[in-house]
Amino acid sequence: MELKPRAFEMDVLLVELLFYSFLLSVVHGAPLLLFANRRDVRLVDAEVVRPESVVVVSDLEDAAAVDFLYSEGLIFWTDVSEEAIKQTYYNQSTNSLKEALGTGQTIIVSGLDSPDGLACDWLGRKLYWTDSETNRIEVANLDGTSRKVLFWLDLDQPRAIALNPAHRYMYWTDWGEEPRIERAGMDGSNRKVIVEVDIYWPNGLTIDLDEQKLYWADAKLSFIHRANLDGSSRETVVEGTLTHPFALTLSEETLYWTDWQTRSIHACNKHTGDKRREILSGIYSPMDIQVLGPDRQPHIQTPCSDANGGCSHLCLLSPIQPFYSCACPTGVKLQEDGKTCRPGAEQVLLLARRTDLRRISLDLPDFTDIVLQVDDIRHAIAIDYDPVDGYVYWTDDDVKAIRRSRIDGTEAQTLVTEEINHPDGIAVDWVARNLYWTDTGTDRIEVTRLNGTSRRILIKENLDEPRAIVLDPVNGYMYWTDWGEKPKIERANLDGTERLVLLNTSLGWPNGLAIDYEAGKLYWGDAKTDKIEVINVDGSDRMTLLEDKLPHIFGFTLLGDYIYWTDWQRRSIERVHKTNAIREIIIDQLPDLMGLKAARVTETFGTNGCAEDNGGCSHLCFHRPQGLQCACPMGLELLSDLRTCIVPEAFLLFTNRADIRSISLGTNSNDVAIPLTGVKEASALDFDVSENRIYWTDVSTKTISRAFMNGSSVEHVIEFGLDYPEGMAVDWMGRNVYWADTGTNRIEVARLDGQYRQVLVCKDLDNPRSLALDPANGYMYWTEWGGKPRIARAHMDGSTIVTLVDKVGRANGLTIDYIDQRLYWTDLDTCMIESTNMQGLQREIVADDLPHPFGLTQYRDYIYWTDWNLRSIERADKRSGLNRTMVQGHLEYVMDILVFHSSRQDGANDCSHNNGDCAHLCLASPAGAQCRCASHYTLDSNSRNCSSPSSFLLFSQKASISRMVLGEQSPDIILPIHVIRNVRAVNYDPLEHLVYWVDGKQNIRRALDDGTQSSVVVSSASTHQQMPDRQPHDLSLDPYSRTVYWTCEATNTINLQRLDGDSVGVVLRDEHDKPRAIVVNAEHGYMYFTTMQDRSAKIEGASLDGTERESLFTTGLIRPVALALDNKLGKLFWVDADLKRIESSDLTGANRIVLQDSNILQPMGLTVLGEHLYWIDRQQQMIERVDKLTGEKRTRIQGRISYLTSIHAVENMDYTEFASHPCSRDNGGCSHICIAKGDGTPRCSCPMHLVLLPNLLVCGEPPTCSTEQFTCATGDIDCIPMAWRCDGLAECDDNSDEENCPVCSAFQFQCDKGQCVDAQLRCNGEPDCADNSDEQDCDTICLPNQFRCNNNQCILKKQHCDSYNDCADNSDEIFCEFLTPSSNDVHSSSHGSTIGPVIGIILSVFVMGGMYFVCQRVVGRRYKGPNGAFPHEYISGTPHVPLNFIAPSSSQHGTFTGISCGKSMMSSVSLMGSSSSGAPLYDRNHVTGASSSSSSSTKGAFYPQMLNPPPSPATDRSLYNAEIFYSSNSPSTTRSYRPYLMRGVAPPTTPCSTDVCDSDYTTSRWKSNKYYMDLNSDSDPYPPPPTPRSQYLSAEESCPPSPSTERSYFHLCPPPPSPCTDSS
Repeated sequence: MELKPRAFEMDVLLVELLFYSFLLSVVHGAPLLLFANRRDVRLVDAEVVRPESVVVVSDLEDAAAVDFLYSEGLIFWTDVSEEAIKQTYYNQSTNSLKEALGTGQTIIVSGLDSPDGLACDWLGRKLYWTDSETNRIEVANLDGTSRKVLFWLDLDQPRAIALNPAHRYMYWTDWGEEPRIERAGMDGSNRKVIVEVDIYWPNGLTIDLDEQKLYWADAKLSFIHRANLDGSSRETVVEGTLTHPFALTLSEETLYWTDWQTRSIHACNKHTGDKRREILSGIYSPMDIQVLGPDRQPHIQTPCSDANGGCSHLCLLSPIQPFYSCACPTGVKLQEDGKTCRPGAEQVLLLARRTDLRRISLDLPDFTDIVLQVDDIRHAIAIDYDPVDGYVYWTDDDVKAIRRSRIDGTEAQTLVTEEINHPDGIAVDWVARNLYWTDTGTDRIEVTRLNGTSRRILIKENLDEPRAIVLDPVNGYMYWTDWGEKPKIERANLDGTERLVLLNTSLGWPNGLAIDYEAGKLYWGDAKTDKIEVINVDGSDRMTLLEDKLPHIFGFTLLGDYIYWTDWQRRSIERVHKTNAIREIIIDQLPDLMGLKAARVTETFGTNGCAEDNGGCSHLCFHRPQGLQCACPMGLELLSDLRTCIVPEAFLLFTNRADIRSISLGTNSNDVAIPLTGVKEASALDFDVSENRIYWTDVSTKTISRAFMNGSSVEHVIEFGLDYPEGMAVDWMGRNVYWADTGTNRIEVARLDGQYRQVLVCKDLDNPRSLALDPANGYMYWTEWGGKPRIARAHMDGSTIVTLVDKVGRANGLTIDYIDQRLYWTDLDTCMIESTNMQGLQREIVADDLPHPFGLTQYRDYIYWTDWNLRSIERADKRSGLNRTMVQGHLEYVMDILVFHSSRQDGANDCSHNNGDCAHLCLASPAGAQCRCASHYTLDSNSRNCSSPSSFLLFSQKASISRMVLGEQSPDIILPIHVIRNVRAVNYDPLEHLVYWVDGKQNIRRALDDGTQSSVVVSSASTHQQMPDRQPHDLSLDPYSRTVYWTCEATNTINLQRLDGDSVGVVLRDEHDKPRAIVVNAEHGYMYFTTMQDRSAKIEGASLDGTERESLFTTGLIRPVALALDNKLGKLFWVDADLKRIESSDLTGANRIVLQDSNILQPMGLTVLGEHLYWIDRQQQMIERVDKLTGEKRTRIQGRISYLTSIHAVENMDYTEFASHPCSRDNGGCSHICIAKGDGTPRCSCPMHLVLLPNLLVCGEPPTCSTEQFTCATGDIDCIPMAWRCDGLAECDDNSDEENCPVCSAFQFQCDKGQCVDAQLRCNGEPDCADNSDEQDCDTICLPNQFRCNNNQCILKKQHCDSYNDCADNSDEIFCEFLTPSSNDVHSSSHGSTIGPVIGIILSVFVMGGMYFVCQRVVGRRYKGPNGAFPHEYISGTPHVPLNFIAPSSSQHGTFTGISCGKSMMSSVSLMGSSSSGAPLYDRNHVTGASSSSSSSTKGAFYPQMLNPPPSPATDRSLYNAEIFYSSNSPSTTRSYRPYLMRGVAPPTTPCSTDVCDSDYTTSRWKSNKYYMDLNSDSDPYPPPPTPRSQYLSAEESCPPSPSTERSYFHLCPPPPSPCTDSS
């Protein structure tokens, strides 16, 4: 109990000693060393005898370089993983050690790539750093502001950096292809190489401020040199004895450095290299080092000390008079006064990458890219800029939106999200303040105001794959590219009118487009022809500008004299001069490049009529070549002043095949298409004015859909079980939709969202067509076109059907005048429009002599109708038919027409409030509201709530699942369940009411009967090691254990899966007898399944874990395709598709009888419900049933059902029975499989790949036995020879080797206890069965070619009287003198010739037996290495020798525990043979416990392969304290490097230098993408279209630009000099 407080006191004492040594070092001048240690930054006193380091700041990712500002107590460091420079404060005057250390950490510079070197200018108060990834040297203020690139050219791998502010010079090392040390003025002037010979990996760099000397360390040449500050007078300080020096610093006479390989800090005399000592060892990963003290930062007055030298931004020290210069942040120019910076960059290149936006100044030649701080960019594609307000606009394909922000990334907002699919192009009209975009998903060009309002579709016809778009606001044109099947470049007015194809030849993938306004030229880049071309804006004078090394152009823009573009494959931004074609790279090796825009930040040009007050337009203003044009967004109409848009009072809606269009009744303006997606052949039409939605039926897609009036939010309401929905009407009071289906001859109803669908009328209907509702009075009306056309009426709940009008032709366009209570319709046969009152009386002809009237509607005093012959919409007085006028002409086949106005949907009824308190449907009737339920649901006694059906049939067709409730009036209905492919089998979970089905040999899916909660239970895409390839064939549920059993065609297995999708495993596998159909009898813990061979089949049974397998039927079967079970009756049913026969038997296989074998053509499924057996016949397209006991009373249940695939009966589950099942509660306590035993208790078991542990509840990994061995299920004994399996003697503790013995093959004899022996051993006089059953009943066994001995033994006839005793009782050699001698001689000679081989075999058996015994004695003991036991804990964490471990060489001695010989000598021989594969050795005494006790074994494996060696120290094995033995046959624990051709040395530290990007180790989708593989091929066929959604250019798959990715530079070759070692 005293240990913990005592240990705590020791810790406190240690901290106090450390603190006082820290204070003493400050007072007495002992140097404090500040160093980076990857995970932290630390301080150590260099003069203490046994120093301990103190953590200044911890929890870092990858600290590399470090420096400080002593005067303010600031410490800075770079983090190459976080790609940032950070700082912390430390308090120098405190008495508290905690406060003396770092307080927090702040990022001051971000967006770096690999900041390897860092230096603080303590006089100018600046930070300088090197970046070895971007190959730049930069400077910024201490707070990170005014960041500027000083050097970006002629840098290869800049690393260490050091400053000498007193002399105004900076120094840095570069270890690239041409290693060197350079110096320059601290303002970037006077750059010069000072060391370039005898240098290889210059890592560390420091300056002796007192003696003005430069020191550096070379990690490859293993020396520390020094020289004058100009590189002269070079001399050696330390040489030859260094391993891998990295960073160095000095204080007074001492030089200090860190070493990667020794993981230490070392010191020596700075002049001579003497007095070498180790300051601190055992460092995790020592990086940069500095002496923290005032002597290293002496104060001197500089020109920048006063008023920042008069500079507005950066004042940088310079070796040139006046010894300083003013500088500006990157990309910003200095004004003429040489002091003040301009407000910002004047010309910029805006770049969209997949997940960020960047800004590059074009004012200065360094082209530094700056990331805009915008959140949540998922997949940016196109980008443009508005110089008036300074907003950047871009499209995002992942979030399907158009967004904008300021040019600095602030004020980000989303403008458009509805009906955006794949917005590939975007363009700003900076004059009229409009925003245009192309969408290659909806195939539209659309426009809004710049704030996202007033959206309008400009072009939607004849667009295939529109991409780039550019505008000419001054001349009133827009241009766009289309890379579809017929690539083209087009032009139109800015309002979308007057389209003109400029070019449609010799184009492939015209991705980029740019306009030269001054020259009147149009440029484009083509990613398929790999060219940049130009034409005049009128399409003339086509020329090629560039056609070399352009593998995949995407983004494209023009500014001034240059064209800029992004290239996906080269990962670059380039530019070319538009006249002299001189080309240069702007940015190289930047992945995920998308669109780009070159722009002047504030400068604009041009104007037009829309510039002033939006041209007087209320909404959209378009400048066209002809002049100004006002336009309205969708849903509004332009008044006669041609300026103002208003909401129309009423307008006509009509369907025109693939369009739904509108015409304003106020202005009679031209019809406008509502921008809907997915319309193929719209037929019936209606609207819901309260939600501003339209509803329509589509007879091509066989759906009922809805959308808002502006075309947004298109969704299917009904998408299953429709054939020809020709009539449809909205019940606006009850919030229901009604429809008439001519194909199914039904009238149905559902809620407006498609829920609670119910069939209202299905009998005595003959081609129902047009439908109209009168919800105020509770009636519905419809027309029929069948043999006896009529107009009928019923209550809206489907009851009380009456014929209103019978003497009528094909009546259509049924419409109700709610004010005058009249019914109108068109008659296609008489070509008239007629009318009656609501009772069918007072019939009048409104209009006749019409060519071909079809659709009809009524509004106020007028009727409107469509005429197919006149191709028009007409209007006339509703009473007299006079005053006919044409509303619109040139319309082909208008199907339905209606007037959208609130007066058409007025009033309320009992269903209007709270759905009439009904759970499902509230349907109006003259007597009041009636509650109704969805099909097959029943209304409860309270007449409001609904109950699901308890007993029904599910049957599947190719693409649907239907439900049928027997004995009800309502017919079968297709469930609204999405089937992805083809349904093969269907099942049901009565507990959670979920339908399960096999979907197209690939998945098992499930959903509720309303289509919700859809999910995948078994996926073919799974990578589970037990199921590499999944092709489900059939399935059966165990509702008690909540599992599904399914058979797999690919692996010929029976598999078990939890209903939540978790895999349990394989319970049975058989490549010979392949399991197919399956049914589970969970009540008895049993399953039945069919197995198929080439020409035969079986019906078998087994326990639910696959054990106790038995064959029930092996004859009288050819292709049994389905099984069914009646547990209560105790019957099994099956149907054979080839024999066309249905049979049954008891569950034991007894009492097999044929139930039906006539007139069955193509049976597919079988099920039992109630007293009947049901089956489906695919060829006859029907469901039939018979009495399940007798096979009599055959009845056809349903006919004309095409593509039937399966059937399943569902009966209500007895929850008392469910609760009493032993597996219903927590799976019976079992971890995997729960099986109900006969006594009502559970038995736990396991899938094939696991074994039951001793607690008999949980499954675990099995012991690793060879293929020649049998694995015991439980117990201490793991493996026994396979020959002992089913031999009548139990060797396994749990007798599992004698259970579930297989049925013997045709060439074997099955002993009474199940053992299989060779058939030729039967009745050979020697008992081969353990129970002697092979030598019983032998008197009648001998074959005609055999001789029977007196003891009933059988031998070959030629062995009779061959002078050898072949019978055990010698009876074969009695009375032989009566036989002919000739035959005897022949036999004698032949036997004589076999004596030699027999003796040889006997000798070899003895020799092999001896070898076996020696192997047992010598090799059998646990291996011990030369220094003790093998240290497995180091690699695998488990202190055991794998079962397949083999001693690699003779130098490691070891022994194995000896075991005695086993059952027979041949058993021993076979054991020896198996042991060569690494399997353990056994004998019967050992495994049965007669010999030494066996220990529990675990699953053996090779030592796990390390993808990368440890980060530090190097993976040189001698560096580890423990001597680790690497087995020669185990996988390599280090990864080989690529061969590099750089001066024959170790690989350079590119992000790929350690093979982290190798395809063997990285999931690289784009490298395997067909598109990528064809990029360098000019031959057809071409790769897939170049969509920005292509996965191959994702940044995750490319080598990341950050050196913080998994790197390990240690190898047998010397490590390259990078601070970015593996940080894992």
